[in-house]
Amino acid sequence: MIETDHESKHQLSQAKIFEFAVSVDNEGQRLDRFLVEKLPDLSRSRISNLIRSGFILVNGISSKAANRLKNGDIIKATLQPPQPLELRPEKVDFTVLYEDEHLLVIAKPPGIVVHPGSGHKDGTLVHGLLDHCENLSGISGVERPGIVHRLDKDTSGVMVVAKDDKSHQGLVELFKSRQVKKVYHAIIAGRPRIQKGCLSRSIGRHRSNRRKMAVLEHGGREAVTCWTVLEELPNNLTYIEVRPETGRTHQIRVHMAYLGHPVAGDELYGGKKLDVLQEKITVERQCLHAYSLSFRHPVSGELMEYFSPLWPDIQQTLEKIRQLGNN
Repeated sequence: MIETDHESKHQLSQAKIFEFAVSVDNEGQRLDRFLVEKLPDLSRSRISNLIRSGFILVNGISSKAANRLKNGDIIKATLQPPQPLELRPEKVDFTVLYEDEHLLVIAKPPGIVVHPGSGHKDGTLVHGLLDHCENLSGISGVERPGIVHRLDKDTSGVMVVAKDDKSHQGLVELFKSRQVKKVYHAIIAGRPRIQKGCLSRSIGRHRSNRRKMAVLEHGGREAVTCWTVLEELPNNLTYIEVRPETGRTHQIRVHMAYLGHPVAGDELYGGKKLDVLQEKITVERQCLHAYSLSFRHPVSGELMEYFSPLWPDIQQTLEKIRQLGNN
């Protein structure tokens, strides 16, 4: 769409313009780091996007994020209104556990994709968040507004969502510095040889199957997963608590499969299909649930801790497995 002069003038009138003079104290500092200090309500990713898009000028000229500043430089930052989202709000099922002006804590049902992507253009959690919240545009990108972390489509449980840029930046930092405590519950195939333990193995994209992640001996990203056995179940299944210290894609599923104990019902990583257990139990997804999330509120600093009981389908599966031991 070609923007008319009237539209350009209207957008410019809606923009916020900031000017900063570089002092001796800031000489030699990178442009992006200077702006992070001067515009604390903006996330680093948004500042980087503004620089790349030419909305940040140094002495009237576009610059790079790594540009080293000099005493007397004049920085002009033009903050355009958030880009209108092309995504349309939709009613999507989720449970609100907590909400204030800065963030939202929810319990995500299984079967819902968190954000739009290939093959999932509508019906995602993002569509539901846009319906629930008035203003999410511009926060962490137009396709993933407010999303700080995610759960796989078929994993249920607790998630936190940012409602403004300051909260998004704060939550990203908390996740990055491992100050968010995550607890999952899962049913796995087999019996771990120890009652509790931790696995530290890097995870990256599978070499031949691009749908999968895998433990890699070389490359990949650091991933640490700790677990505790909660209950030994009939039919060589085990109910465990899992505490991932990092947040890699499919981390729990990959690490448990690497240990020889894939999450039950997880066909992608070799989990036992529960519908073969004497044909008494059927489950349509991996038995993995995000049970709790605890963190410091990114604005108030208050300790937040929220729980989502086992989703009914996993709870029913667990009870049916227990009953097998009584038959």
